[in-house]
Amino acid sequence: MHGRRIPRFTRTALTALAALPLLLTAACTGGGTATGADAAGEGPVHITFWSALRGSQEVVDAYNKSQRRVHVDFQQIPAGNQGGYAKLSNAARAGNAPDVATLEYPQVPGFAIDGVARDITPLVSERLRKKLLPQALALTTFEGRTFSVPLDVEPMVFLYRRDLFAKHGIEVPRTWSQFEKAARQIKRAAPGSRIATFPTDGGTQLAAWAWQAGARWFDTREGTWTVSMTDKPTRKVAAYWQRLIDEKLVFLNPVDTQAGSAQVGRGEVFGKLAGAWDAGGTMSAQPGQKGKWRVAPMPQWDPERPRVGTHGGSTFAVTKDSRHPKEAMDFIEWQVSSPEALKARLSSGISSQYPAATGLVRVARTEMDTSYFAGQDIYQLFRREARHISGQWKWGPRMTATLKTVQDRVARVGAGEDTVLGALRAGQRATMPDLESLGLNAREGSR
Repeated sequence: MHGRRIPRFTRTALTALAALPLLLTAACTGGGTATGADAAGEGPVHITFWSALRGSQEVVDAYNKSQRRVHVDFQQIPAGNQGGYAKLSNAARAGNAPDVATLEYPQVPGFAIDGVARDITPLVSERLRKKLLPQALALTTFEGRTFSVPLDVEPMVFLYRRDLFAKHGIEVPRTWSQFEKAARQIKRAAPGSRIATFPTDGGTQLAAWAWQAGARWFDTREGTWTVSMTDKPTRKVAAYWQRLIDEKLVFLNPVDTQAGSAQVGRGEVFGKLAGAWDAGGTMSAQPGQKGKWRVAPMPQWDPERPRVGTHGGSTFAVTKDSRHPKEAMDFIEWQVSSPEALKARLSSGISSQYPAATGLVRVARTEMDTSYFAGQDIYQLFRREARHISGQWKWGPRMTATLKTVQDRVARVGAGEDTVLGALRAGQRATMPDLESLGLNAREGSR
């Protein structure tokens, strides 16, 4: 089956898989005939691996030392938004994508539809499936077909400055109503500070808040991509944050910048709503605040039915061009489920990523220095919150472009030139032509 072309879907060829293409099966080699020593059986099989994740070189080194059958050749690439995804797409168009590539969850559907990420359903062993948090695997599986394997899954949590809350006698919020109340108290008690920042560069955070409230931005039931980025749960979330922004109860600015980090460093930000990984990020960025931070569950709309979305997390895909998909999958399984792999990754620096293979949580806890959080067992909290990840969410086929539109419009909210809901409407409008250009059967839901 060498050289077989990936089928191109049209609206009339749409299947129940909602236009995810029929990728090459595990028996196909995709990108040509294997050559060299590995093809002749004269040495280890060589596979290529591209990733922007920190610690990947250490993981590859540990894997290569662990056995002689497969040798992984690693290339560090830029993070997705800095050109890594463009590099992968260009390589796939040229027929020389790596065997294994790192994809963040929002990008999995797009790379599957484009035929870059191979359908690895027959390659994912039942042994591995049982090790993975079901909600994580569900984010890479569409109509029973799996296109990548989760490394970590990051439930949203509330990182907060315990010292600042205690100083002003303010209770840590457990509900969104309490969060708004605390935001008002903080503004009165410390006028130059705010409870948190609404990130103008945080489209994925906004998505996670809508996700928690029960939103379903993309739905593939009935063989159609239905786009509803302003459904009832999302409108509730948008109205809530619009009120906090209008009353200046939160900062409104980018957070992934030096200025955003400086706000935290000066103690102007009482808390951060982020994925579990940001506990480690805060440890790295603010070493002088050791002992002052704690982690709490995300505020809830309904405490009796706790639910969260995710913010962040990475997966590994076998590409259509892989000449050795089985060996590529063996490497992926080792990378996501082996204690040695996690220890190697953690050796590269501070991390609080929550493993999708839940059996590795014990390893992560052991490697974590809990003194930054005054001895709090943050992984116990992460484990509990991960169980509350809502399973109804799907990412769309062109999330990078969709979220960029939303973020560009959110940046205008502070000047009164737009609203949070208006930004979401713009994101939905911009998404429709992208879906249609892919030949997908798509329609708008709520507007």
